[in-house]
Amino acid sequence: MPMTETVLELKNISKRFGDLVANDDIRLSLKQGELLALLGENGAGKTTLMNILFGHYTADSGEVIAFGETLPPGRPRAAIEAGIGMVHQHFTLAGNLSVLDNVMIGTERLTGLNSARRTARRKLLDLAERFGLQVDPDAMISDLSVGEKQRVEILKALYRDARILILDEPTAVLTGIESERLFETLKSMTAQGLSLIFISHKLHEVMSASNRVVILRGGKVVAERMTAGTSRAELAELMVGRRVTRPVRQDQAAGSRVLEANHVTVSEGGRTLLDDISFEVRAGEILGIIGVSGNGQAALGRLTCGLAAASGGELVFDGVRAQSFTPGKLVAAGAARIPEDRNTEGAVGEMTVWENAVLERVGQARFNRHGFVDRGACRSFADELIKRFDIRGASPDTNTRLLSGGNMQKMILGRNLASSPKLIIANQPTRGLDEGAIAAVHTELLEARKAGAAILLISEDLDEVNALSDRIQAIVKGRLSEPVDAHAADSRKIGLMMAGIWEDDHAA
Repeated sequence: MPMTETVLELKNISKRFGDLVANDDIRLSLKQGELLALLGENGAGKTTLMNILFGHYTADSGEVIAFGETLPPGRPRAAIEAGIGMVHQHFTLAGNLSVLDNVMIGTERLTGLNSARRTARRKLLDLAERFGLQVDPDAMISDLSVGEKQRVEILKALYRDARILILDEPTAVLTGIESERLFETLKSMTAQGLSLIFISHKLHEVMSASNRVVILRGGKVVAERMTAGTSRAELAELMVGRRVTRPVRQDQAAGSRVLEANHVTVSEGGRTLLDDISFEVRAGEILGIIGVSGNGQAALGRLTCGLAAASGGELVFDGVRAQSFTPGKLVAAGAARIPEDRNTEGAVGEMTVWENAVLERVGQARFNRHGFVDRGACRSFADELIKRFDIRGASPDTNTRLLSGGNMQKMILGRNLASSPKLIIANQPTRGLDEGAIAAVHTELLEARKAGAAILLISEDLDEVNALSDRIQAIVKGRLSEPVDAHAADSRKIGLMMAGIWEDDHAA
């Protein structure tokens, strides 16, 4: 479909949060049938801009024009009625309701006539078939996979007759295969006349899926490129304002065992989440655990962070044997925990940055004076983290929930690495981070390894595991493969391991 008709214009949009300029005189347009990528670092202003477009925020100046009509600011209902739908990075679905109920919420009474529900069901199934988004209308949201939940979010917007769809970091929680399927669906949608904006920092997705790219940096539009006429290298440099190179792991000898798991089993609700797993992590090395999402990584992360108890086997941390360790004992013994879910397990959104920075270590002497919290020392520590880890849009007294996801992740990473830990549990440490931030995190992890820390890296990013790990184990259906040396593990071999095909050709 020729992309000639302009369906959306953002004119001179500016937005401040205190001293922070989130959006600075931004102009942007979207054509019918276009797939536009909004690219930028964490904290560049992408999500703020889209929240203004959808009416969640009110701009300090500027206007939004959809299909020739100026939208009233700060009114999501007006955006929906104008044909704009938004799929948030963190889904807004009711887990105790069915797919159909979630789609109907806000459009008509859920307890209305059966005829209304039959009509809604028919419309939902028609949309699902038209756009290749298969769902079961009667399935409970709590029983769906992450990928299925995202389909429901998209269908919810389409059910409201959206002609413009905004997707905020749509692949942040998806596997590679799910991401590929999503973008196939999005291309099909644009071919049928819908116009899409997707927020991303993943350059390979931008290059493979979009027609045009708008790059934000520091709240401003710094460049615009037709995707066919640019490259990943150019986009990376435009996004961060400098050339980006990731660090290279250097060989070094590993030291003594810091963490061991011996035949550990974790069960929950009658299900076995981890099945007789064994591994060891030594000082000065990185053990990478790779696997497709949903194969036990979350349970492994909770176990090693002290949030889940083993039902069999034992853990050995720094010579101390136990079936399980509590978070307090782990931290006191020198462990650093970077959890998978930064919003629910990594930080308290209503607390300030300085409070979150010392949250796990507030009892340490450096943060206390005569038994009372030394706020000056805490704020000074937070200020050090902000500068060292480039936490954008933050001061020690900033409310943590106001940080972008990536900058919140950098705060969590910083407070842990600054403590010179013996052991680092890094669960999906770069999920949601931009190219520059990923390079910075990898540099910090390799520096910690060089200083003698033992690092357990749990990741679904094959490139990340390949680049950082000394040894690699695959996790499949709660079981762990035998470790392989990183030098002997090419992408094909690891891919087979992730499929459960290990050295003895046993399929898990």
